[in-house]
Amino acid sequence: MTVRKAWIVAFAVVGSGVSFVLLLVVGVYVVAGNVAGGVGAGSVGLARGAVPAAYQTLVQRWGNLCSALNPALLAAQLYQESGFNPKARSPAAAEGIAQFIPGTWATHGVDGNGDGKRDVWDPNDAIPSAASYDCELAKYVKTVPGNPTDNMLAAYNAGADAVIRYGGVPPYAETRNYVKTITTLEKSFAAPVTRVDPSKQAAVAISFAQSKLGTPYLWGGEGTAAQGGRFDCSGLTQAAYETAGINLPRVANDQYNAGPHPKREELLPGDLVFFSPDPTNSRAIRHVGIYVGGGYMIDAPRTGAVIRFDPIDTPLYFGATRVTEDGAKALPVSV
Repeated sequence: MTVRKAWIVAFAVVGSGVSFVLLLVVGVYVVAGNVAGGVGAGSVGLARGAVPAAYQTLVQRWGNLCSALNPALLAAQLYQESGFNPKARSPAAAEGIAQFIPGTWATHGVDGNGDGKRDVWDPNDAIPSAASYDCELAKYVKTVPGNPTDNMLAAYNAGADAVIRYGGVPPYAETRNYVKTITTLEKSFAAPVTRVDPSKQAAVAISFAQSKLGTPYLWGGEGTAAQGGRFDCSGLTQAAYETAGINLPRVANDQYNAGPHPKREELLPGDLVFFSPDPTNSRAIRHVGIYVGGGYMIDAPRTGAVIRFDPIDTPLYFGATRVTEDGAKALPVSV
């Protein structure tokens, strides 16, 4: 939703761009048939910038504390709980970056940095405590049939006794949704080890964005009638994927977590491309567009400009997300 520096578009007229995009929309499905793979099972690498730099070393280290946990999974939990906000406090009195309630912290908080204190507000204690608590739960349910990570997450949500009693993830809608949410979000924090599957909804999203070429930019614009059908950057990408049946968050830095992250050389039309003044922190993302191929995106760049084609290879290029329906559904309502 926020604005980056505008870049000169290389297309002389919108008409030539329309033909260009129409070819790409068709090409999405041709390419889709030739790209295989997904986020590799067991990957413990973190996607570039997905975890704020201040916490990346902690998450990488403590995310490998036990076999049921990995850094991307731990990152997904922290993002789901607080959006990496060490000052977060919930209405239920959960506190800090890992959202421990006082009773749980009293029994499971650890002195992660060895300074003689256990401080729920200090990520140097809270992140190790979250990992330690996860692994403690994994030990409780290690003899239960099924996936050890799923059982650990279920124990985190419903209690180890329930997992043991039901012989796996309990039949509680909340618990099953929690397990699916965290394991899905994990994919947006893991560095892919193989090529990422193409998005089935990409062509629809591109077609929508193409139809808005030439529309004046509006800060906070979501394309409503009262706004004259105008958009800002993340309003455009949100509306484009909503047309394709996927509900994205409103702001760019949350949209970054709506799926896995293809490398620059693996970009496909429909991928969301992101821009930030800080290459180490996805929470600092300030701009987003929809990739259309050939090094270009459709975006709503800034006040005074119109929705147009812009090059993506700028000093502020941060990375990309291949939006998935499950990835978007897993995102927290607010972080």
